[in-house]
Amino acid sequence: MNEQSKVIVEQVDAVAAPPKARVSDAELPRERDYLDGFLAQKPQGVGAGEPGGEVYEAIIAALKDIFDPEIPVNIYDLGLIYGVEVTDDGHAVVTMTLTTPHCPVAESMPMEVELRVGAVPGVGHAEVNLVWDPPWDPQKMSDDAKLELGML
Repeated sequence: MNEQSKVIVEQVDAVAAPPKARVSDAELPRERDYLDGFLAQKPQGVGAGEPGGEVYEAIIAALKDIFDPEIPVNIYDLGLIYGVEVTDDGHAVVTMTLTTPHCPVAESMPMEVELRVGAVPGVGHAEVNLVWDPPWDPQKMSDDAKLELGML
């Protein structure tokens, strides 16, 4: 071993506690202006096509009126609706799936969704995108749907 790699060990009985920080030690008073801008803001209105908006919520209500013929739960709570987008000019796009590609309503369900969403006041044009990825599974169901089906 050379001189540079020696470890020196010192045994002590106690170590002095570090000094505690105290508020009175601060030199400048703390100003509470960090919330002024936030608190002064007025709530912004939600756009009609945004979640919480009038048209968006009406579309969700329309989707909750459509039931899967084999399962006594609406398609929204069943987790078949993956997304709802509404533009400012009233173009609604619903992305959805079905429980299985071999579902007996695979051809008619997207058309029913398109008709119901298109009938919502404020929607000028409705479009339905049927997707299979990610595949539907029972975990996508709302707790209400799971309760209705005895899965909770």
